[in-house]
Parts: sequence; structure tokens; C-alpha cells
Amino acid sequence: MILVTGGAGYIGSQFVRYYTRCRPTEKVVVLDNLVEGHLEALDGLSNVHFERADIGDFENVKNILSKHRIDAVVHFASYCYVGESQENPSKYYQNNVAGSISLFRAMEECQVGKLVFSSSCATYGVPVQELINEEHPQNPINVYGLTKLLIEKILTGYADTKDWSFTALRYFNAAGADKSGLVGESHDPETHIIPLALKTALGTKEVLQIFGDDYDTPDGSCIRDYIHVEDLAAAHLLALDKLPTQKGGQFINLGTAYGASVKEIVDVCEQVSGKKISHTFSPRRKGDPARLIADASKAASYLGWKPQHDLRSIVETAWNWETKKRY
Repeated sequence: MILVTGGAGYIGSQFVRYYTRCRPTEKVVVLDNLVEGHLEALDGLSNVHFERADIGDFENVKNILSKHRIDAVVHFASYCYVGESQENPSKYYQNNVAGSISLFRAMEECQVGKLVFSSSCATYGVPVQELINEEHPQNPINVYGLTKLLIEKILTGYADTKDWSFTALRYFNAAGADKSGLVGESHDPETHIIPLALKTALGTKEVLQIFGDDYDTPDGSCIRDYIHVEDLAAAHLLALDKLPTQKGGQFINLGTAYGASVKEIVDVCEQVSGKKISHTFSPRRKGDPARLIADASKAASYLGWKPQHDLRSIVETAWNWETKKRY
């Protein structure tokens, strides 16, 4: 049986739903403290057992691992606001790093040595090449990215000394929603461009603020690689299935190798919603590179993974969610 930490969060709940669709006879244990997660995201999943707990609660997590006879963990639990990580670094070190160390200690005591880790392209920092592959230097420019890199290093230590098998999936810009419309992106505050643009189209946000229109890009706005959460979920399951025969650690980018500019995002959101999106331009944010685009060839060769959603599909599912939002 698998344990999914942060399984009531945006990406974690998408993985849980995808897993239960693909493995309808298997049970899943979800561990979430519901600080950022939503229990409603797990509605209707009869083969999911929910445990409200914090990854930093060593004794509780150890008991959960033992009670359910967990043999592998998919680790999503994390704080993930870049700006907040700069303002309150101790919160991120305590939850993301210390919490993960506590989880790993509990796993070690329960002899669970298989894990898929939700990492991030934020570990790379400012790119030195247009397409970022897994060998790109890792020089994070914010605390959030540093916490993900530290966890990768810690996992490497476990693989070297305890013979663990793990895969760290470094994904680029997660976006979109489940095609059912039952789960989607719901952050407070919301900081991601697609939901912010769609909220502006709906009229729940007055004006969309775009940071920078003077980048060295075709239209002056920065370019990012957007990847649908269902494609991310599929990659996690493929990585999980590899663990029993995998030795040591693997680091894999998840992206589409296609970069969309912020202005392009606004255009597609207007097309899908059928509404004009009022927007204004502000100065660049410090540390925002002009381009962040994945080289995802390793995901294709090692996992046999290929994204199924394009940018329009991402926006269409996000719009469906925003117009019927349940939580």
C-alpha cells in the first residue's frame, strides 16, 4: 500500500484521483494536515483512507506507516509560495526540510525505502541554457527552491547509505484541473497566472497584474513551461512503478519543452472564456528569469512519459474548474 503525503493538496489530490482510476482495487492512505489541502478534494473516493497528521509528527507518522503496512511513499507535502519563502524562511525550513527529515526517519524505522518526491525546477535558479536538462547547475535563488534542493541531497544520502530507491520529479509550472471539474487549483492567496487571469475574466478579480513587458522575448513578457496536473499525476505513477527495480536515486524534469509567454496565456484565457481580461504591466519581479523551459527527454526515455495536454487543454480544464469551483 502507498502513503501520499499532502494528498489533499492541489497536485497531491490529482495524483490520488488518477491513481485510484488506474488502480481501482488498491487502497491509498492520504496524510495531510489540511493547512493548505482541502478534504473536499477527496470526495467520493471510497478506497482512500485519510489520516489528518503533520509530516513532522514523528510518532504519529511512524504509527501510520506501520498500521497500514506502507511499502512506498509519494511525498507532496510542502509549502510552495516563493514570495512567502523569502519573507518567512524559517517556516519553509521547518516544514519542508525538517518535516521531510522527520518523515524519512519514520520511514527508516518502518523499513520503507521507496519514495517519489515532488521536487521543482526552482532548484535550478537562473538558467544558463534555453532548455534545462537534469545536469543543469542547481543554484536556487529563493528559499523555496533551496528547500527542495536540500531534500534532494538528503534523499541522495539515504540512497547511498540505506539503499533507498527514490525519484525526484522536478516539475515546471503546474496548471490546469481535473477534467471532471471536481478538483482544481485553490490557493489563498492565489499567485499563479492562469487562475488569476481566469478570475479576472470572471470578474472576481478586477485587473490582472503582469510583471514585466521588457524581457528579451518575442513579445516582451516572460516565458514559462506549463504542465497539466493530470500529466504530472501520470508521471508520478510511472515513477512509482519503477521503484521496485530501481537502484538509488533518479532526478527527472517534468515539462512540455514548450514555452508560453504571459501575454500568450492571457490570449488563450480570453479565447477559452470568451471574455476580455483587463490587465496592467508592472516592473519585473527580482529574480524572475526571461525563460524557464524544460528538456523533458529523460522523462520520455526513462519513464516512457509524454504530456497529453497542450496549453489550450490546460486553460479549458482550469476554466471549467473556476466556473464551478467547489472549495
